[in-house]
Amino acid sequence: MSTSGRVTHIDIDIETLSIEAVQPSVDQNIDQGAKSVHVIGNDSWLQVGTMFSTTFNCGFILSYSSIIMVPLGWKWGIISLIAVGLYSLYANWLLASFHYIEGKRFIRYRDLVGYALGKPSYYIIWVAQFLTLILVNMGFILLGGRALKEMNSELNSSPIRLQYFIIVAGVAYFLFSVCIPTMSAMRVWLGLSAALTAVYIATSLSQCIHDGGNPNPNRNYEVSGTDVGKMFNAFNAISALVAVSSSGMLPEAQSTLKEPAVKNMRKALLMQFTLGCFFYYGIAIVGYWAYGTSVSSYLPQNFAGPTWVKVLTNVAVFLQFIVSQSMFAAPVHEFLDTRYLDPNHKIHSKQNILRLLGLRAIFFSVNTLVAAAFPFVADFVSLIGSFMLIPLTFLFPSLVFLKVKAKTARIEKKIWHWFNVILFSLLTIITSTATVRLIIKDVSTYSVFSNA
Repeated sequence: MSTSGRVTHIDIDIETLSIEAVQPSVDQNIDQGAKSVHVIGNDSWLQVGTMFSTTFNCGFILSYSSIIMVPLGWKWGIISLIAVGLYSLYANWLLASFHYIEGKRFIRYRDLVGYALGKPSYYIIWVAQFLTLILVNMGFILLGGRALKEMNSELNSSPIRLQYFIIVAGVAYFLFSVCIPTMSAMRVWLGLSAALTAVYIATSLSQCIHDGGNPNPNRNYEVSGTDVGKMFNAFNAISALVAVSSSGMLPEAQSTLKEPAVKNMRKALLMQFTLGCFFYYGIAIVGYWAYGTSVSSYLPQNFAGPTWVKVLTNVAVFLQFIVSQSMFAAPVHEFLDTRYLDPNHKIHSKQNILRLLGLRAIFFSVNTLVAAAFPFVADFVSLIGSFMLIPLTFLFPSLVFLKVKAKTARIEKKIWHWFNVILFSLLTIITSTATVRLIIKDVSTYSVFSNA
């Protein structure tokens, strides 16, 4: 590999949401841990931006009114949406700048943190990230099954148990992941995903506006519960809010981008946090306005409109889930594929196809079983946000900065990042405690394989 070429220096102050970065030209890149059977450096920023915008606008947004706005109310709900959104953009913007360190390119989060902070941190990130992505996949399977169940309930006077629909969702995701095995391969499906997203956002917004415009004397927006209960519920909402805008896998998505990868990743982030946020924040706010504290954890359950609206919404949600879940599962698939498939042959070659089927079958079978056994939607989102995504999104980027820029950063920048480390360490502890409390409460309320 050639070591000659031009080096570009980007030096912007941290207060402008950037950082000094060194990005080698293509022929200079020394990829750190870059052995992968998945595609690297092939996608445009528009493709990744569209993937982020549609994936974060998946059917999970139909639960945001309940799990975010109801515990926080109007004032703190709006403030939290704005504050967490801006902070998430900043943290991801910062993390994107570390795609290159000392001329090395990092295509995985764990490789980046392990290089900067040492081997123990490598394993911490590995466990935290993979648990996050596995829990997210379980949530996708669960909500996919719920969308199918809601559709069935509208068309059938004898509804089938939720668990059967969870199995259908798991099988559908399995088949898609075999046919579309990598993040880059999602390219041809993003247009369909965007169209499906537009369908259920349009039907949901129009139905919420219609229902909210009708007089309802029982509609209220008061945050209920004891002071202690309100506090824990508010922290659960903040945990869920972090999960709304953060994936915990930004380096993996960035690895698919063409050069310049840092600049292109930031373009994709701007698309996500403008166009993307506009819609999923809009659904959260309008759903809460329409139904108040009685809003369901799955918004279509509140719709008072005709049957076709509910059916269309749920069909679009389920089909879009099939595409969206693939992005969050991609880093786990990449690890398994790189470890067990033959890199000298294509993924779908006869040498690899049986192994590919086996790996995907094990992954989705286990996740489907757990989702069917413990169908608690809000718990999945809160647990992801509190215990995993808060440190992955906010804590580790600052720790990497403090290590990589220890000799060159100004004192005020170091103070700022130590403030972030302390703040989000405390927030992780508090929100994790709140989430454990919620899970204990739900375990005492629901039975295993509940038809919730």
